[in-house]
Amino acid sequence: MSDRHDDYVDGDINTIDEADQFSERSRVDVDDPADRAVTATAVLHYIASSLADDPAAVSIEVSERHDKVVLALSVSADDMGRIIGRRGRTAQAIRALVSAAGARDGVTTSVDIVD
Repeated sequence: MSDRHDDYVDGDINTIDEADQFSERSRVDVDDPADRAVTATAVLHYIASSLADDPAAVSIEVSERHDKVVLALSVSADDMGRIIGRRGRTAQAIRALVSAAGARDGVTTSVDIVD
């Protein structure tokens, strides 16, 4: 049986240095909702930009409501149907993915699609 650290190479991208991870999070201002949901915001921006015909029009406003981080997504009027999808299935999938990313940040998220 081999040790799981046999192939460790310093600086390998597949390893996590936990000391750096926790020291970086301790520097983040936890009072600002945008700092609390960095991963969720990045995931939402990536998905919306990938789906939209006009990725430059994608914007996200981060606020907090009742201990929940609310991400308000704005896209161009032409891309609104593409983001929502048939019967809201795409929007529901986006909300599920952003919720999972928010769990990684340790926050509960909500995505509002703004006209």
